Amino acid sequence: MKKSPLFMITLLILLFSYNIIDVNASVNIGKEDINKSDKEKKASYVVLIDVNELRLFLIDKNTNNIIKNYPVALGRLDLPSPLGTWKIINKGQWDEGFGGRWLGLNVPWGTYGIHGTTRPSSIGSYASHGCIRMFNSDIKELYDYVPYGTTVIIYGGSSWLFTNYYRVILPGDRGADVYDIQRRLKDLGYYKGTLDGIYGEGMKAVIIKVRKEHNLTPSHNIDHDFLKTIGIIKFE
Repeated sequence: MKKSPLFMITLLILLFSYNIIDVNASVNIGKEDINKSDKEKKASYVVLIDVNELRLFLIDKNTNNIIKNYPVALGRLDLPSPLGTWKIINKGQWDEGFGGRWLGLNVPWGTYGIHGTTRPSSIGSYASHGCIRMFNSDIKELYDYVPYGTTVIIYGGSSWLFTNYYRVILPGDRGADVYDIQRRLKDLGYYKGTLDGIYGEGMKAVIIKVRKEHNLTPSHNIDHDFLKTIGIIKFE
């Protein structure tokens, strides 16, 4: 598959500097990793998932060549897939369920992974609860390429602001958008809690305080007006 020079330059930048959310410092490798196949032991790949293109690219880190290119389904617009830089921390094989294969990611705010599907018609759309769906034949092929610890980059521009994802964020919601807002509120001196991507009780009082100080309607909602108030602009 031939790619433009601009695409390849962007790809190289992503491979070596992408860091929207990186919680990979303490990846635990399972005991079953000792029994990896020779193919897995020698593998050296990065998985890049482009949220806007709805594609998954398997990239050889040594040559920067795209080895495979697969269509995927991603999280619904109100249940976005987790943007960021992750690691594969568990793998599973079944005769049924998850299309026969599961690649689990170390996302801190929930259980997310790459897997097959019983709804192949959903591939190429935003249809899941946040996981990455693939055709069953594709996930089985990818599964054999990627060992534990493989980097998975879920990318949609420099942040979720450049993706199709947009929702009014409510208490209990989780995601890269929540993480980004927590980080912004911390920079502004409002939020003292953990940057975990979870809109929990600790954020509710902060949201009310910010809305009150800026004469917004009292609410726990993080909507367009709130984002604009704290200096976050969603690109349409």
